Amino acid sequence: MQIENCRLCPRQCNATRTGEEGNGFCRMPADPVLARVGVHQWEEPCISGTRGSGTAFFSGCTLRCLFCQNYTISTDGFGRRISINQLADCFRDLEEQHVHNINLVNPVHFMPAVRAALQKKPPHIPVVWNSGGYERVETLRAMDGLVHIYLPDLKYKSSEASLRYSGTEDYFTYASKAILEMVRQIGECQFDADGIMQKGVIIRHLILPGHTNDSIQVLEWIASYLPKWVCVSLMAQYVPMGKAQQYPEINRRITKREYEKVLDKLFALGLENGYVQERKAANIKFTPAFDLSGVPEAEDTLI
Repeated sequence: MQIENCRLCPRQCNATRTGEEGNGFCRMPADPVLARVGVHQWEEPCISGTRGSGTAFFSGCTLRCLFCQNYTISTDGFGRRISINQLADCFRDLEEQHVHNINLVNPVHFMPAVRAALQKKPPHIPVVWNSGGYERVETLRAMDGLVHIYLPDLKYKSSEASLRYSGTEDYFTYASKAILEMVRQIGECQFDADGIMQKGVIIRHLILPGHTNDSIQVLEWIASYLPKWVCVSLMAQYVPMGKAQQYPEINRRITKREYEKVLDKLFALGLENGYVQERKAANIKFTPAFDLSGVPEAEDTLI
């Protein structure tokens, strides 16, 4: 696979991405690169359920969040390049392990390959698009009908914070439009008899230390512009990772006072349709080991 003048993400860097390499912002080739494939138990309860979520962790990223818990794969780019056929086989192998869904973690910059793999061997279980939220509406529209659950972050309202910590001042501009498109595609949430989501949108927001006012602005936007059925997952799991130690204001966990301030606003806005993490979730033990588990060996010829 080859992508000429890549404009898949908001960076729109017009890079040439061959099957083997890429010179764009994400530094990834057009062929998929994965760091881990396997059963994951630490998503929201309606995603992980009792049998786990079948996750494929893609390498590279359209953002460079300096505090990313997946820093070794998102920024450092650790992973193995595989073919589209192998990616489709990964999805089928996960399904055979009786997971609740196929969970695509950070797939934006590999959209053409992901779409091709899903079309080759469509899964019989829901497909989750698990992203950082920084994406173009045009790219999302290419996945319409192939994705059943959107699980985006909405990291910031502040352009100053998004520029400082994720290298882009237009994060909210793109993320807000992307989320509106996700909601348009999916419609109201649907769950099976066991409470496992079959269709829907869950917006994640991670509380950052010292940035509770920005968190509150994010929640206010959700309450003002999105349907009440959209689920909100308020996350308290922040642990300084990546390069966070170089930024003193975020080189700590959130305090009890910060947590309660944002939580009180969530309830005051009536955003109770979702999940709230406890502060004890701030533990590195919930970060998967990126060791190429479940990723097939590279083929001599990749298609």
